[in-house]
Parts: sequence; structure tokens; C-alpha cells
Amino acid sequence: MEYRVHQKTGDRISVLGMGTSYIADTPEKEAVAALVYAHEKGINYADLATAGAKTFGYYGTAFSSVRKEMFYQVHFGANYETGEYGWTTDLETIKKQMDWQLKELKTDYIDYGFIHCLDEEPDWRDYRENGVLDYLLEMKKAGVVRHIGLSSHTPALAEQVLDAGVIDQLMFSINAAYDYQHGEYAKGSAGERMALYRRCEAEGVGISVMKPYSGGQLLSAETSPFGKALTQYQCIQYALDKPGVLTVLSGIRNLDEVKKLLGYLEAAPGEKDYSILGTFTPKDVTGVCVYCNHCQPCPAGLNVGLINKYYDLAAAGDTMAAQHYESLEKKASDCISCGHCDRRCPFHVVQTERMREIAAYFGK
Repeated sequence: MEYRVHQKTGDRISVLGMGTSYIADTPEKEAVAALVYAHEKGINYADLATAGAKTFGYYGTAFSSVRKEMFYQVHFGANYETGEYGWTTDLETIKKQMDWQLKELKTDYIDYGFIHCLDEEPDWRDYRENGVLDYLLEMKKAGVVRHIGLSSHTPALAEQVLDAGVIDQLMFSINAAYDYQHGEYAKGSAGERMALYRRCEAEGVGISVMKPYSGGQLLSAETSPFGKALTQYQCIQYALDKPGVLTVLSGIRNLDEVKKLLGYLEAAPGEKDYSILGTFTPKDVTGVCVYCNHCQPCPAGLNVGLINKYYDLAAAGDTMAAQHYESLEKKASDCISCGHCDRRCPFHVVQTERMREIAAYFGK
């Protein structure tokens, strides 16, 4: 398993996480076996905004003996009174739900307590005025919640909550369809969405990725907005290459799906290469480096994607990015302008010009 360390919390989080989606539809014995296997193979992060109430009991059975080795996202606003997922900002309902969820999970603490599913400004206002945010903050003060997160599909709303300075983690929908304005949750321009990812990286807010396959649409040519399918591993790599991302939450139902997910770790680079996107992405995102490293190997030994990433982060206000850039063995000034990367870039970035721009910015 590969892990990334959360800048703010210090948590060492697996790059592959578990979305709970419809595992509640799976018989308990089979579901628990899948969860136990995932943990044995190193997956340690899970989202609990599930479709069905049974999931919490499954997790309690699977992980109570190894609770300290798992990180849970639990949502203050997800309501399972009917046995199925519901959404609420009613304080008393949320309090009852938290008591019930903790009991089912067989735990007395929550790693990441989430401000749940805010997509519009009135949602954020209601969450505060109804006393839910204060309750969540009280739970953190009491040690029941260790860190606070937010789940959202809307860059502008996420920016507002970031401005409040209360969150350490953002659960956000990242995939090529939404980033390039296709689909129900394709909110914000490509530039606005990338600016959010960079801000999270700059401020040490981790991102856990939901809907990496656009609800499965990207995995089929018939449903893909591009008319061409991407693979599961291409979608995972696409999300992991975005600034701030710590883990990608893939929905799993059974052991076979867990094994297929884990196959990402052994997949060859070509199986993860999503550069095909450059052949059908919109014009307003061409000329922008997405750090895919399809231009590699550089004849001069530069890590072109990482150089671009540190530059973009520094320009976005990340005070550590310049230090990371300085630690690189090869810097933008080492570019020999051979044009190899220019010819290979699927997003039509003129990297030779970018290297001159970056070298001037950092002074070397």
C-alpha cells in the first residue's frame, strides 16, 4: 500500500480508501470478509456516508479489534432513521444519529467529523444557525471528534467554509468529467476547481476524493461524456495527481471489488496513464499542466510535472512549495529546450516556455 501524510493532522492515510456506497446491500458475512481483507492489505481510510444503515454494523464487526488502525469519516447530517440514507440539518436528529452510529461502529471517537454535503450558501447558513456546527465543535473539544471535515461538490461553497478556518479535510468530487464541465456535479470552471485543490494543498487541508468515476459513467463508452471509456485505474491516478489529494474513495460491495481496487498498486504505468484525455478535453483546459507526467522521461532529467506543481502551488500562496522546489535535484533552469515534452504533452502545454517562466519565478 502507498500512504500520504496529512499535513495538518499527521495521519498516514492510504491512497486507496473505501467508499461505502452500497455495501449495505451485501450479506453481512460477505461484506465483513471484504472489509477485513481490505484492512489486511493496508487500506486504512473509509467514508461512512453510506446508502444503508447496515454498513455501520458491518464496520463495527470488521474493525472493532483494530479500530486504532482505521480512519473514519463520519457525517454530521447523514440520517439513517429509515434504514436508508437521508439528509438533515436538524440538531436533535443529528445528535441521536451520532449516538447510534458510534454504538454501531463500536467506537467512542470519530477521526474526521464532517460538515455534511453543503453545496449552496443557504445550506452553510442553516448548518450554523441550527446549531449543528457548534455541536460539531463541542464534540471536537470533548475529544469525540478529532478533526473536522467538509463534504461538498461546489468550489465556491468549499472556499467559503475554508475561509472560516474550521476544517482540516475536504471530501470533494474529483474526476475528469466534473473537472471539464460534464455531469450533475460539474460545478465550477476547470480553473476554479484546480484553484480549490491548490488552496487545500497550500493550507494543509487534505482532500478525500468521492465519485472518482463520475458515478460509473466514465467507465463505459456508452455513458462517458467523452464518448470514450476510462479505466478504474486511470480515474484513480487522475485524482491522485491533483494537489491536496490524500486518498481516493472507491465504492466497494464485495471481496472481488476490493481485489480489483487493490490491483491499482501493481498496475503498470501505462494502465494508469490518462493522457488520452488530452484528445477530447475542452479548449479552455488545453495549455494547462495537469501533472500527468506523460512527457517523461525528460532527456535532461527534469521531473516536469513536479516542477509545474510546485510552481503553481507557490503562486497560489503555498509557503512550503518554494522549499520543496529547492530540494529538487534538477530545476527548471536545467531545461535544455529540446522540445521533447512539448511534443509529448497531450494537453498542449509548451513546457519549454513554462520552464523559463518557472526558472525566472524562483530565481534559478
